[in-house]
Amino acid sequence: MKTDILVVGGGLGGVAAALGALEAGRSVVMSEEYDWIGGQLTSQAVPPDEHSWVEQFGVTRRYRALRNGVRRYYRDHYPLTAASRAWDELNPGAGWVSRICAEPRVGLAVLEAMLAPYRGAGRLTVLQPYCPIAADTLGDTVRAVTLRHRDTGDEITVAAAFVIDATELGDLLPLTGCDYVTGFEGQADTGEPSAPATAQPHNVQAVSICFAIDHVDGDHTIDKPRNYDFWRAYSPHFWGGPLLGFKAPNPRTLEIAERSFTPNPDDDPLLVDADQRNSGGDQNLWTFRRIAARRNFVRGAYASDICLVNWPMIDYMEGSILDVSEAEKARHLQAAAELSYAVFYWLQTEAPRADGGTGFPGLRLRGDVTGTTHGLAMAPYIRESRRILGVTRIVEQDLSHAVRGDHGAVRYRDSVGVGMYRIDLHPSTGGDNYIDVPSCPFEIPLGALLPRRMTNLLAGGKNIATTHITNGCYRLHPVEWNVGEVAGMLAAHCLDNNTSPHQVQANDAQLATFQALLARAGVEMRWPDVRAY
Repeated sequence: MKTDILVVGGGLGGVAAALGALEAGRSVVMSEEYDWIGGQLTSQAVPPDEHSWVEQFGVTRRYRALRNGVRRYYRDHYPLTAASRAWDELNPGAGWVSRICAEPRVGLAVLEAMLAPYRGAGRLTVLQPYCPIAADTLGDTVRAVTLRHRDTGDEITVAAAFVIDATELGDLLPLTGCDYVTGFEGQADTGEPSAPATAQPHNVQAVSICFAIDHVDGDHTIDKPRNYDFWRAYSPHFWGGPLLGFKAPNPRTLEIAERSFTPNPDDDPLLVDADQRNSGGDQNLWTFRRIAARRNFVRGAYASDICLVNWPMIDYMEGSILDVSEAEKARHLQAAAELSYAVFYWLQTEAPRADGGTGFPGLRLRGDVTGTTHGLAMAPYIRESRRILGVTRIVEQDLSHAVRGDHGAVRYRDSVGVGMYRIDLHPSTGGDNYIDVPSCPFEIPLGALLPRRMTNLLAGGKNIATTHITNGCYRLHPVEWNVGEVAGMLAAHCLDNNTSPHQVQANDAQLATFQALLARAGVEMRWPDVRAY
């Protein structure tokens, strides 16, 4: 196949990249390895992690269209109460982690709708489920990528003028010979206050396999999972007790805190204040990432809330899935799934209840909500990818509030977007505790999307040139979307103007022209006067 722009990976960054290129008039082939596009929003089942001002500013126009589309879908298709239907900032799940917690299928439906006109016009081809297996390069140029069907083994080679790596793990980087890094960089290299003295390339954030649950009458206890006894006894040295328990470190203070768990607390969804400035929202695990609050819907429509389990206890820290053999990667992902089943079984059988009893046998796995028969999310939640060695590297001291204070994050001359989240690193495969510290509202430099050497390969997601530490705040939903959207628009712009990404970034006049194009498309590149939290 031949196309103007090949987008490998159909997560949030990939979909945004495709839209950016398609709306500029270009043809696109996009591949995705799972049955759902949307990545962390859909197949990974994670409600959006967003900053406190998201309803007013700080995201791109197209990302706002996605959020508005989710709310509109609920109003068009769900039996909302009158109060919830009238709620401008409708939060379907009334989760405390985000102002728009919703069921994954709704995000999927909206993303598919956004792409549908371009499929119909014949300018977008989506290859699912396909994974990249090889790349044809000539010097510093990627000429084509070969993709293999996950189930049949059929192979397709796609040639393109520009290639965007929007995979969850930066899969194209080793295939194309692009220079990249994994894990912790050393302090001697980056100067970051929170970095170790020397690099730790295999020390990466935990992956998690999320799942959705509800709580209804009856006994829905699953069979005892394989390796349950191993996970029941598992106790990280910094955890304050067994991993399977309600005690865990507070990510911000590292003090051991006990969470509560109260299925269906019958709270008023309209009173939930999902503001990350106040807390992480995880004190009550049931409402933390709830994706359907039954009181948002007419009485009887939902027998129970639906709760998305992305909690500290499902973080898998036993090994990295980056740059290991396929067999080792599969072993770690299988073990991560076993940990998630073990957590669920523990909740059903041994978790302490407020009434003094143990276990919640009424809990059910809702694989129908996550699109699977095995009951867990379709894909693992990936926090940390391979990362390009880019023209610009984003380091901790560029945005850490402890370093920058009231000066705010570094302002980049080549800003192509904005983002905000605390530097939020989960426990890692090297045995490290959380790093969760205040960040200043930051910008996205175009140079972080550009490999130092490759000329037509662009980073389109979590594989931009952050460090292990700054990845902790650049990895979230709206930032990934912004990165992908800009990558798609940049590729189209370069084709239209017979120029290269590196020329656009380096030349002030070309950069100003491209930034003006982004501004017209609703990409915000500077923050108003807002402060760290």
